[in-house]
Amino acid sequence: MTTSTTLAGLTARLAETACVTAPFSLANGHQLDAYFDEYRLASDPALLRDTAAAMASLVPDDAQLLAGIELGGVPLVVALSAATGLPAVFLRRRPKGYGSRRQIEGAALDGRRTVLVDDVVRSGGQLLTMAGTLRIAGAPVADALCVLERSLGGRVLLAEHRVTLHSLLTEADLPVPLAGDAA
Repeated sequence: MTTSTTLAGLTARLAETACVTAPFSLANGHQLDAYFDEYRLASDPALLRDTAAAMASLVPDDAQLLAGIELGGVPLVVALSAATGLPAVFLRRRPKGYGSRRQIEGAALDGRRTVLVDDVVRSGGQLLTMAGTLRIAGAPVADALCVLERSLGGRVLLAEHRVTLHSLLTEADLPVPLAGDAA
């Protein structure tokens, strides 16, 4: 995406497809009146491809690996990996209870500079937890990408822990308001 018109068109398509006005419960018990439905984005092949193409410009030049967070970040990281040619890993919130018992699946970390990928960032807590998981496993993490940033402190929290957030859109960019977030 090289022009503001193209990004504006993508923003309109994302709003039309993925901005839902309906009750939604967050993990912390707070309620939303409207939300961004990443599954509607992921289930639309053209929209997912175009979103990944737009996000590719946000990937830092020194990135060596992309890490998608379960579950919303996984289709995004697959599409972004295809758009950039960078390998990907997939992060579970907790290690798998059977089989490999891994929390991190996919390409080898091998100390490569890793960029986190997720759909929506609110408070930043989930990204921060996953950055810690990757750092403990030996992958340096200094950047995170998201489709939509809600202005609820995530950028500040991540910056306090040396992670720079790069968002394709903020909620102010959307023609449809996403009100009611109390998290």
